[in-house]
Amino acid sequence: MSFTLVFGLLIVAALGGLAYAAYNFFSVKKLEEGTERMQEIASAIRVGANAFITYEYKIVAIVAAIVAALLALIISWSSAVAFIIGATMSASAGWVGMKIATYANVRVTNTARTTKSLSNTLKVAFKGGSVMGLCVAGCALLGIIIVFLVFGFGLKQLDASAYAGTVEPLAASCKSILGMITGGKMDFGATFTMTLSGYALGCSIIAMFARIGGGIYTKAADMGADLVGKTEAHIPEDDPRNPATIADNVGDNVGDVAGLGADLLESFVGALLSGAILAIELFANYSAFNNPDLMKKMVMFPLAFAAVGLISCIIGIASLFVRKKLSDNPHKELNMATYISAGLTVALGAVIAYFSFNGFSGDVLGSSYLGFELGWASPWVAAVIGIIAGIVIGKIAEYYTSYDYKPTKVLSKASVDGSALTITQGLSLGMISCMLPCVLLGVSIYLSYVISGMYGVAAASIGMLSFVAATVSVDAYGPISDNAGGIAEMSYLEPEVREITDELDAVGNTTAAIGKGFAIGSAALATLSMMTSFTYAANHGVEVPFLNLNILDPLILVGAIVGAALPFMFSGMLINAVAKAAQKMVEEVRRQFREIKGLMEGEVLPDYKTCIEISSQGAIKEMRVPAIFCIAFPVVCGFIFGAGFVGGVLVGATISAIMLALFCGNAGGAWDNGKKYIEVGGVEGEKKGGAAHDAAVVGDTVGDPLKDTVGPSLDILIKIMSTISLVTVAAFSNNNLLELFKSWF
Repeated sequence: MSFTLVFGLLIVAALGGLAYAAYNFFSVKKLEEGTERMQEIASAIRVGANAFITYEYKIVAIVAAIVAALLALIISWSSAVAFIIGATMSASAGWVGMKIATYANVRVTNTARTTKSLSNTLKVAFKGGSVMGLCVAGCALLGIIIVFLVFGFGLKQLDASAYAGTVEPLAASCKSILGMITGGKMDFGATFTMTLSGYALGCSIIAMFARIGGGIYTKAADMGADLVGKTEAHIPEDDPRNPATIADNVGDNVGDVAGLGADLLESFVGALLSGAILAIELFANYSAFNNPDLMKKMVMFPLAFAAVGLISCIIGIASLFVRKKLSDNPHKELNMATYISAGLTVALGAVIAYFSFNGFSGDVLGSSYLGFELGWASPWVAAVIGIIAGIVIGKIAEYYTSYDYKPTKVLSKASVDGSALTITQGLSLGMISCMLPCVLLGVSIYLSYVISGMYGVAAASIGMLSFVAATVSVDAYGPISDNAGGIAEMSYLEPEVREITDELDAVGNTTAAIGKGFAIGSAALATLSMMTSFTYAANHGVEVPFLNLNILDPLILVGAIVGAALPFMFSGMLINAVAKAAQKMVEEVRRQFREIKGLMEGEVLPDYKTCIEISSQGAIKEMRVPAIFCIAFPVVCGFIFGAGFVGGVLVGATISAIMLALFCGNAGGAWDNGKKYIEVGGVEGEKKGGAAHDAAVVGDTVGDPLKDTVGPSLDILIKIMSTISLVTVAAFSNNNLLELFKSWF
């Protein structure tokens, strides 16, 4: 496939996805909002979400400006510009997703109220979620198009003389203001990989702040509402007498929608660019790899695969809306949309692979530096392995978190004997649930490597997220349904409405766990590919083309040990941040119950605004240190100890973060659905408000920061660390205190 054809396909996919998102946005917005009370509540949620995300983005803009300036000073102005483009695209997707969620929630409630139809309500909720999904993929590809058109023109005229740093078609763009990049020739490969990494880093910065800030916000409000409202006052979830309910619903939008969108956009970009960067590094570092046409095809294949994936998702998402009559099984309908998207992606991906690599001989594709053992089909097969692995990891997450299966049922029944056993059983479930996904990831990495070399590992991560528009649409539908249930409760609507929204919400909890599995799996694969590119970039232009991360090297071993501890420290900082904000929320809710006369009798409304302010201030204050810490840590270590130590940190952090993220996501999801299993009458003799339900609420409260703050942030942690290490390694590989110390002796 030609450069022009691929870009035409990318433009069609990106603009088509964004156009369909705009259509769904306005078709949801034109629906009726319902009663005056419903409109008031929805307006309060919308105002709170807008206020928080506006202030959050102001903070992020300041940090982004500082990072961009440092990139321009130390690395290159092109990476700084690409960084700003990435941050803008990620922030835009999160903003649009938050906006549609605050419009869709009340319209889902009203649809349930007026139609009493589960299938009709599902369509509205999913249409709202699809805006987020389509914007994630569309904005990601649009940003990549801009970066390639502005900085990637060297791909068009690159020839065989350009390998190993012998020519410099874009050398000017790799000059930093301070001129710190020394050692090795800065050819097109080094220049463009830093630029692409800058774009990925921009997406990662937004994702990190959105996930951490939104996660702290939503869980502080949720924990305050549950601990005081449910377990102390024994009032229903989302009861209008609870002052924290509006803040809780705001948190769903800023954390589980805007944060989710930025998170998976960053995963998607990281997966795509890891393959492109690796192809360029192979070309730049191996003199045997003197086939620029093959390099260009390897750079363009991930982008073309993503383009057909987005087109497939548009079809898969639309398939749910074009049918007039849906079943009353929302899980089945959502799965159908996802499977159609995945199936079409696999079929069209084979066509892309054929036209990309069929023209090259088996000797070239199967050579030692490339390792395409199945010829032109090798990267496609690796991508399919990634798709299958993603689906199976999702199914494993569903098994451990859905109350349709034994583990969560057992956990729910443990609540009969108190909160201690609920927590103990949940910890056990979360730990056990790590094994199968890790085995599956290991098998996927090995098979994709055997079939298609390290490029195959990148292709597997691309495959896992190639239909990200569909998976994010399903994920974002969950918080919208959760909000809809809260609005129904606070508007005093008939129980039948809440039953419909609760059924949709229960499915949303499971789909969220599946989505987290996809994010963790793809993060591991993309990070591994980025680390491979890091080893090449660390020794760019040197006789030995890559940094050997030998774990027996004391420096690398120490780095790995420190890196393995890093996700635990990071997780502890996040849990502590949530606990601090939640403690203030609990105190405020108790104060209002105690001091506002007539509140518990329903005669007056609580002070919702104060609770929103507590969550906002707590999230903004507490998110800064952990977010900046994970950005600065590898860079500071690099300038002190060098590239080898940082490589060890990346290896250790990736391994432990995968385990922790799986544990947090599955344990938290199981605690949440274990509570819901009691609420729907799954445990004989138990119901809402009983002792077993109180114990389950405690378990759910423990799991909240794990599944919605810590778990999702860990996959961003390893990607942002690998990305920023790749961006800055050219500066610190030859400019660090350890090398300076060695030179003295």
